[in-house]
Amino acid sequence: MPPEAPPVTRYTKETLANPSAADSVRTRQGGSADQSFVSGGDIPGQWWTLFHSKALNRLVEQALANNPNLEAAQAGLRIAQQNVLAQKGTLYPTLTATPQAQEAQAPGLNLQSPLNNQSQYLYSLFTPQAVVSYSPDVFGGNRRQIESLEATTENQRFQLEAAYLSLTANVVAAAIQEASLRAQIDATKRVIQAQTEVLGLYNKQLSLGQIAGADVVQQQAALALSQQLLPPLEKQLAIQRDLLTALAGRLPSNEVSETFTLSALRLPTRLPVSLPSRLVQQRPDVKAAEALVQQASANVGVAVANRLPQFNISVTGGSSAVRLAQVVNPGHPSSRSSARRRRRSSTRARCSGGSGRRRRR
Repeated sequence: MPPEAPPVTRYTKETLANPSAADSVRTRQGGSADQSFVSGGDIPGQWWTLFHSKALNRLVEQALANNPNLEAAQAGLRIAQQNVLAQKGTLYPTLTATPQAQEAQAPGLNLQSPLNNQSQYLYSLFTPQAVVSYSPDVFGGNRRQIESLEATTENQRFQLEAAYLSLTANVVAAAIQEASLRAQIDATKRVIQAQTEVLGLYNKQLSLGQIAGADVVQQQAALALSQQLLPPLEKQLAIQRDLLTALAGRLPSNEVSETFTLSALRLPTRLPVSLPSRLVQQRPDVKAAEALVQQASANVGVAVANRLPQFNISVTGGSSAVRLAQVVNPGHPSSRSSARRRRRSSTRARCSGGSGRRRRR
């Protein structure tokens, strides 16, 4: 059992203050001026919807629908579930039916004349059988094997959850990074435009003799430095677009149409605050590791049960007849006549026994 949480209500000595700005500051996208902490809160499953971006929601849906790693994890979970159902079948009896039919020849066919009808010495023999077998799970080996497979199923389920969270987190992080790069490119372009305008003013002042040529050269160097910052940012933006296209399950030639800017993203207003131990308990990789521990414990029980005796109970039933109707119909005339003959023979046996007693008297 995990230990109880410490009897405290906050992390710091003072009360945790909300990340708020001045009262007169209100961001256009609902920024830090509107955010507040929620003690004991939790993050919803579709946490990316908190950014209130339809383009981001569409991109995440495309990634979830087209990602091959997610499909592989789902297939692995279905395989594990079917293995559990197959193993549970060992707790019940099994029925095996072996219908057999063959054509045989009567004895003495080789001694007959070739002119005789050979087909009258051939007959069909039907021998259907059914076997019911049951292996009682005396020492719990089958139950521990089922427990092991169920733990494997839990491990596959948490791996699927981990793939789900990793994919959505990568998509959202890549979208926010694209928005940041676009903001940096816009800011760099504005800086270049302003420095270009300043350089034009310096050139006019130089022509009028109001400033020295060194000031113009210094402004040209600053403009050139700003212009050098633009190509790397555009390259990073192109790489980020390729990353979003790959996460959405598309080829590079079929780039995603969604674009992202910081002004189109709204920050979450309620920030949950909880214990780190609770966050650890919600991690799918930690839960997957716990499932592996349970699987190993169940495998130990299976190994112990395999060292003990195994029991098997089986019952076999069947019949034999020269006609198929005699097999499927127990009330066939030939069967009834054979039953009458058996009853007559038993009656004669009882009569002979009675006359013998009379002679002894």
